[in-house]
Amino acid sequence: MTPFTLKHRREGGDTPRLEHWGADSEYGVLRDVLLGPVDHYHWLETSSISRKSLRLGYRFDAAVARAQHAEMVAAYREAGVQVHLLPTDPNLKYQVFARDSSVMTPFGPIVTQMAQWWRRGEYAPVIQFYQAAGIPIYDMISAGSFEGGDFMMLQPGVILCGYTGERSQEPAVQQMQGWLEAEGWEVKRYGMDPFFVHMDALCVMLAERLAAVCVEAVEPELVDWLKAKGIEIVDIPFKDAMELGCNVVALGDGRVLLPSTSKTLKEKCLALGLKVYDPDISMIAKGGGGVHCMCQPLRRDPA
Repeated sequence: MTPFTLKHRREGGDTPRLEHWGADSEYGVLRDVLLGPVDHYHWLETSSISRKSLRLGYRFDAAVARAQHAEMVAAYREAGVQVHLLPTDPNLKYQVFARDSSVMTPFGPIVTQMAQWWRRGEYAPVIQFYQAAGIPIYDMISAGSFEGGDFMMLQPGVILCGYTGERSQEPAVQQMQGWLEAEGWEVKRYGMDPFFVHMDALCVMLAERLAAVCVEAVEPELVDWLKAKGIEIVDIPFKDAMELGCNVVALGDGRVLLPSTSKTLKEKCLALGLKVYDPDISMIAKGGGGVHCMCQPLRRDPA
């Protein structure tokens, strides 16, 4: 197996794919997933969703959040997924959202750069995990902030990456783009309003050539581009998307993991013949993140 290194990437491309770890899509059968700990989680003013929860006086219950996290872990295990956990750091209240601090590629994980000061330390346990697991790091973002919720491998060789300028910044996205284009991949940058925080609030793959998209909230040009890639769109209402109804995980083999509150998408998935796992994560979600935000695929079957 490829030994651990902080930079597996080869300058100019032609980086070897990892032998055991890695993913080349958002929908290949998920074998191993990295989740963040919920131990020290509580709501902070990180997004429009968490600000609303705090403004309306909702009460955070840590015991409920832990129970819901355990329910989600059980759903992954029921689906045959091996669950791995990041090392816990009591200073990192939003560490549960493991999607943001790194993103997996076929060539190894990219360690990202968090924008908000209370999340900047997340790089440390991420690197510690990959080193302990013997997973070589592809490279680490240094040109600005870049968060994994904006990174979507729509299909092998094609990446959609959003940026708002507040969480993910265009120079950092361009840095990642340069690396992966050198490997022969296409990377589409998509600028969006900071209100939406990350791309995975608006567009997530459900299965091969099938995506959940809040059509009302994205530009027609993006919809046309997705269709040109042969991707069928399941339209999600704006209200549902703003309650993280688009923020779901494709488990592969016709299965999806989505929050129990995502009623519209659940009905549409079932109508399409998909099997649905739907844990209740409502206490966690009120802090601004859904199941996709908490999921970092470590190993998927090649698509």
